[in-house]
This record gives sequence, structure tokens and C-alpha cells, in this order.
Amino acid sequence: MTVYHAGELAVQHRLGQSDIARRLSRMVRDEIPAAAADFLTEQPMAVLAATDDAGRVWAGLITGPVGFMHADDGVVTIEALPVPGDPLHDVLNGRPRQVGMIAIEPQSRHRMRINGIATATGTGLSIHPDQVYSNCPKYISRRHIERVTAPPARRDLRRTDALDDTMRRRLAEADTFFVGSADPDGNADASHRGGNPGFLEVLSPTRLRWPDYRGNSMFMTLGNIATNSSVGLLIPDWDTGSTLQLTGTAEIVWESAEGVQCFVEFDIAEAVEISDVSPLHWSTAALSPANPA
Repeated sequence: MTVYHAGELAVQHRLGQSDIARRLSRMVRDEIPAAAADFLTEQPMAVLAATDDAGRVWAGLITGPVGFMHADDGVVTIEALPVPGDPLHDVLNGRPRQVGMIAIEPQSRHRMRINGIATATGTGLSIHPDQVYSNCPKYISRRHIERVTAPPARRDLRRTDALDDTMRRRLAEADTFFVGSADPDGNADASHRGGNPGFLEVLSPTRLRWPDYRGNSMFMTLGNIATNSSVGLLIPDWDTGSTLQLTGTAEIVWESAEGVQCFVEFDIAEAVEISDVSPLHWSTAALSPANPA
């Protein structure tokens, strides 16, 4: 199995981390280890990323009761779909798609990533993985579930091509967001970004910027951006359960700063805001001690 594509290898080389990435490639598997299967079964949420028919990448949230995700005989089953209105709802409910998936447990700061082919089952998804690996707990804000609410009778949905003042404040206050990306062949990946509030900078109603902190040296996200600028962001509201999804294009800015190896700038093509996506309502964040000031 070839772990890295040309974009990932180029970024690893540019940042002087090729040897580290080569060693870490041994932990990437195409099957689900028992410990990873147990972890997945315990999670009530995950983030998925995929490319739509127009070539735009979206990242979206999927939730369910503990046990709604499980791995059996090398296949990951998710007994749910993204909510109606989420652009991924129709994308994943059609033909098989390359998807990236990250399951994250904020209370323990653990996460695992699965990339593979997702097939709709009618009420959920079946994913045949080709990349399975865990990440370190760096930059994950610790949170605990405080309450779980019933699904709403209806959800509010809004689409726009620019951020309003409320969205801009929400982004400026965020300590967590998720990035969906894909290589030129459509192989998708979903990753986590965390930092102190303000690390996701709003440059204008249609342009964002964030720092890329030192991570696992694999550069799955940056490697994808280096070869395919289409990117999707998911910014969850941990208190209300609403989500803000952005799709657009990203570029790497090769500037460094204290604790920062480069920056990413992102141009928004479309924003989708949906209320009450998640029934999970979380506590106030305990920010990661690894976050740069």
C-alpha cells in the first residue's frame, strides 16, 4: 500500500520532516485494529468529508447513539446519514464515494481517522477503509457532554456566499474546526484543527486564514491542498448543536511564526448554516496546553 501521494511527499520534504513521515507511515493500515474498532463503537459523533459532483469538498457532522458506528469484518458501518440540508446528505446517499472520516472524543482528547469508499445502505453508510490511523491528542480542546436532546421538529437552514457578522464572530471565537480535503484523484481526508480562540482569523466576509501547527508530520491535509485547492470546513457550535459548513479553495502561505510551520488562506464559495444538527450539548472547553499562544 502506498501511503503518501506526491503532494504529501513534497510538503514533508519542504518542511524537513520526510524521515519522520516515513517512519510514521508504518502505523497506517488498511484494516481496523481491535482497539480502533472498540474506540469507534464508543463514539456518538464523527466528521465526514467528500467531494460533490461539482468538485467542491464538504465536511459535515454525523451523530447517533453510542454503537451507531461499528466495525465488523473489516467494514465500518454507520447507521445514520448527515441531516437533510447538509450538502453531504445527497452526496453520500447516491453512488459510492471516496470519504475521509475522523472520529474524535473531546473528553479524552483521542481521535482516529479512516479514509475509504463509502456506499449508501438506505439508512446509513458502509465504508471499506484503505487508510486507518490514530493521531496524537495535540490541540484538542477537552469537553464533556452535559446533555442530549431529542431531534427537533424542524431545522433552520441558511445558504450564503459570504459571512455575516454573526458568522464572523462565531469563527473568531472558535477553538476547533474540521477540514475536509481531497487529492486530485478524489481520495478524501477529514482532519481536526484546534487552537486558542482567534487562531481562525477572519480576513474578510469571504476569506479566512489559520496557522498550521506542528502535528504528526504526515501532512495529509497540506499535501492535498498542495495538489487540489478544493477544501471544506466544518465549524460546530458545541453548545447549541448547530453547524456552519464552508466550501471553497485554499492555498498554503509559506510563512512561519512561533509554533507555526505555515499558514493556510481560504476563499469561501458557499456557506451553509443548519440549526440543531447535533443532539449533543457540550461543556465549556478546556483548551489544549499544546496550543501556541
